[in-house]
Amino acid sequence: MVVPAPAKVNLFLHVTGRRDDGYHAIESLFVLVDLADTLTVARRDDGAIRRVRDVPGVPRDDDLVLRAARALQSASGTRFGMDYAIDKRIATGAGLGGGSSDAASALLALNRVWSLGWSRAALMDIARSVGADVPFFVGGASALARGIGERLTPVTMPPLWIVLVLPAVHVATASIFAAAELTRDTPSAKMSVFSAVYGRNDLEPVAAARHPEVASALNALRRVAPHARMSGSGSAVFAAYGSEREALDAAARMPASRVVRTLARHPLASFA
Repeated sequence: MVVPAPAKVNLFLHVTGRRDDGYHAIESLFVLVDLADTLTVARRDDGAIRRVRDVPGVPRDDDLVLRAARALQSASGTRFGMDYAIDKRIATGAGLGGGSSDAASALLALNRVWSLGWSRAALMDIARSVGADVPFFVGGASALARGIGERLTPVTMPPLWIVLVLPAVHVATASIFAAAELTRDTPSAKMSVFSAVYGRNDLEPVAAARHPEVASALNALRRVAPHARMSGSGSAVFAAYGSEREALDAAARMPASRVVRTLARHPLASFA
């Protein structure tokens, strides 16, 4: 089975506190976009779970797809295993959720390949054990995320066209959240209807200060789109528009950019 794993963009990301366990409480609006990795998943009858091709920048011990497959195999008790390969189009360390999306698409594909017939809720329980962003991709629609990103409230958003710029730098999420200067007390949103320019990204000042490539991309894009901001913990920066024409006009004035569109539903939404 060959399946897509779409990226996400954080339209805003507020850090609302720090929990006793050291994790940060966030509030963020996640949207799916039509930039995607492609996974090829094949069932094995001997129970082995294998990655058949190396993924640049992703050691096997850090591979969320392998972690997700093993967790689902253990929870379901299936005798099947899998071989998988991936064609990466989502940059790693860009704040676009590529690894989490790959893991979610693997769970959804294996639900079919292994003939499990699990519900979305059951797969989301597995997803929570794999990574904070994985449940969002299994959930399959735009969502307001709270907690560490696992508490999801579906949100209906109008279509958006997003000018995306990918600086050539990998940003380590843990280092950004660990920064002493990070804002950790942004008030919670008191609304449930959001525009494309609502809020901000509290991680952005830290990432821009530590990675000149991010700061440079933000400055360049803001000359074209003053509302530009960073996605996730970086390094990707973006500007969202309500029409394709506006986005294409902005992209034409921003070298090394591309335009992506939001998705109303995950391509594999029917798999659970």
